[in-house]
Formats: sequence, C-alpha cells, structure tokens
Amino acid sequence: MMTPYDANDEAVSQDADADLTKVTGGPSREEAEAAVEVLLRWAGDDPTREGLVGTPGRVARAWKEFCVGYTEDPMEMLERTFEEVEGYDDMVMLRNIRMESHCEHHMVPILGVAHIAYMPDKRVVGISKLARVLDSFARRLQTQETLTAQVANCIQTALNPKGVAILMDAQHQCMTTRGVRKPDVSMLTTRFTGVFESDADLRGRFLDQAKRG
Repeated sequence: MMTPYDANDEAVSQDADADLTKVTGGPSREEAEAAVEVLLRWAGDDPTREGLVGTPGRVARAWKEFCVGYTEDPMEMLERTFEEVEGYDDMVMLRNIRMESHCEHHMVPILGVAHIAYMPDKRVVGISKLARVLDSFARRLQTQETLTAQVANCIQTALNPKGVAILMDAQHQCMTTRGVRKPDVSMLTTRFTGVFESDADLRGRFLDQAKRG
C-alpha cells in the first residue's frame, strides 16, 4: 500500500541499498525490514494494521539516508582546492551550519548547528565542501565529541591549513525526549588545531564570531 509518505522514499534506488550493504557488510534490505517489523510488534503494535503497512520499508529507506555517510569518503570532498586568493591569509569561517545526526547509544536525533573555521596556508576550498564534510560524518551513528573531532581532523589532514576551529551546539533527543527529559539543554563541543590552539586571541575571535551567529 502506497501512502503520500512513500513518494520521496521511492526515489532512492535499489542500487544504493546494494552499495550500503556492500560497504557495511551488513544484512540485506529485506532483513532490515523484517527487523523493523519485529520492533513494531515488540513495542505492542500490529504491523499489519493499515497505518503500519509499508512502515518497515519506509524505516529501512529512511535509515539508509540517515546513514549514507558510511558510503562516503569526506577526504575526497576536499581534494579540489584553489590558490588564486590574492594573498588572502586570514580566517575563513562558516557559521550556523545545520547539523543532523543520530546518537549511537539510543539511535535518536542529534540536532544543532556547527561553526567551522580554518586559517588557509596558500590554498582554500569551496565553502560548500566544509558543509559536505560535516554532513558526511554526521550521517552515521555518532557521539557529538567524536563528530567534532572527526570533522576537524579531516579538514586539517586534507587541506594542511595553519589551523582549524570547530564549535558544535546541539540538542540530543536521548536527553530531551526521554530519560531526564530536559528539553532546553544543548551540548557544546569544540576542537582547535594549529594556530587556533596556540593563539588565544585568534581562538577568541572565532568564539566571538560563533556567538554572534
């Protein structure tokens, strides 16, 4: 049974299913759907009722999208750089990059923003690539601490800039919607390399700009 929610789901190809299974070495799409059906029954519902018919397939397709980062190489996203910057040698910063990930402990959303900066050393990268690197790491099961470090380390390794700065501010639904249920709490994580780690004034500039965002 098709529902209005299926339209975009069906646009995702079966080839992508095969690619994800190949990369992860995991179960097939059919096995994933069967597992969702078991979860629905375990939760106390009836997978055969009208509203849940097709739900296992939709969930499997959604999680394939949520975890597409496992099939990507963030380093490749930073391969193309530019040297024609007229001698620009100051901080390059992207503020308020929407960040969506899933907690590896409860598999619920982590939602927030990231601020990313680097100090170029003769070459720069297209700014959209910084957001793509963030997305690639975020579209995996994560902790915010690990995600922050992965993004910073990837940019530092790929571009070899004078330094990288990352600040993430996110809410974790494993804390806001369950457990202690503190809906207004967000978590801040930072990572600094190179000149951002050694130069307190530069680090302060970055944090001030992030705050203004």
